[in-house]
Amino acid sequence: MKIFIMLAILFMPVFCTAEEQGITGLTAHDIVDNRQSLDLSPRMKHRLLSNMREQLSATRNIIGMLGHDNFEGASNTARAKLGMTEGLEQVYNASNNQELIKLGIIASASADKLAISLKSKDLKKSLKALRESMAICVQCHNKFRQ
Repeated sequence: MKIFIMLAILFMPVFCTAEEQGITGLTAHDIVDNRQSLDLSPRMKHRLLSNMREQLSATRNIIGMLGHDNFEGASNTARAKLGMTEGLEQVYNASNNQELIKLGIIASASADKLAISLKSKDLKKSLKALRESMAICVQCHNKFRQ
């Protein structure tokens, strides 16, 4: 018990600081999520989140392949995993949100552009295309929430 009390006293300033300031300097009651809800069914929410995780993993794999000069593998991954997959197409078809659908189409076109850039084996060009593709991901995640 004494050890617990000593640890609590020792770490109290850390806990208070973290609680008062948070990571971004905001307190919990200051944070408001103004992103638009997609209002998807539970099944479509699950499908969308699953696809987003697959795309994040694919992006990580592409970066790894670039580190090993495997442009062909990176290109294939971009085309197969970042483009319009069947699962994403089902989510877009289930949604009435035209802005989400538009961003999905733009993201798919960006993935195709990335795949073409990767085929060129030009690292600088490929990284620029990857950055552009990821910018669309960020744009969508800044706009929408589940």
